[in-house]
Amino acid sequence: MSREGLTRMTKIEVVVEGTEAAQVRELLQEAGVTGYTAVSNVSGLGHHGYHEGRLLFNDQAALGLLIAVAPDDRVDAVLAGLRTLFGQRSGVVFVSDVWVSRAEYFTS
Repeated sequence: MSREGLTRMTKIEVVVEGTEAAQVRELLQEAGVTGYTAVSNVSGLGHHGYHEGRLLFNDQAALGLLIAVAPDDRVDAVLAGLRTLFGQRSGVVFVSDVWVSRAEYFTS
């Protein structure tokens, strides 16, 4: 598949503690991001040590991953909110350029 007919956008991936996932979802919605994918019980090794997913009956203690794609003009608002959140809590954000089909799905 070529990039012909695709639209450049920005992908935001956020890894946070389960207790912070709702705040990240709110940031995305307030910035006008039209959707996201949430993955709970994420495992990984990072600055704060190893985090194990699949904690039975407790998705608040596990890590969550939220993935969103948005036009560039909506990303700075999300990043500003995440900087504030990460000043108080642990977490990480990855930002990358992506090419999408159906660009209208990511704008409203």
